[in-house]
Amino acid sequence: MTSRRQLTDRIRVALPPDEAFVLFTPRGERAWAAGWEPRFPADTPDDSAPGTVFETTAHGNTTTWIVRERRAGRHISYARVVPQVNAGTVDVTLEPADGGSEVTVTYDLTALSEAGEQQLEMFATGYAGYLRSWHDDIAAALGADR
Repeated sequence: MTSRRQLTDRIRVALPPDEAFVLFTPRGERAWAAGWEPRFPADTPDDSAPGTVFETTAHGNTTTWIVRERRAGRHISYARVVPQVNAGTVDVTLEPADGGSEVTVTYDLTALSEAGEQQLEMFATGYAGYLRSWHDDIAAALGADR
């Protein structure tokens, strides 16, 4: 029996949505996420264009990502698959908030194996801390740029 989990949390970013949006694109995430290095199998001048495919490697797994939709400056949605582990979507929505942005991040994942189910439960348990690390890493990257 596999499980599905929908996990949502919010972080604050000290940039307005139009400026913060790039931080959540495949190439833009390199500015703050240690080890994040997307590989594009096809020439990709606009990495946030719907249909864009890229891969990342982390924790011994390769994840294949596809940009599902984008509203520049406001929303980006990805489909993602880690073979034999999990598959699902990641949605990032930015709203103006006190001169910055409130960013809502939702992972909707289904485990594809027993091992994937265990990983998904661990991810769900640590999700708030995971998003807190996004906040801290983004804040540190922005502080270095200013």
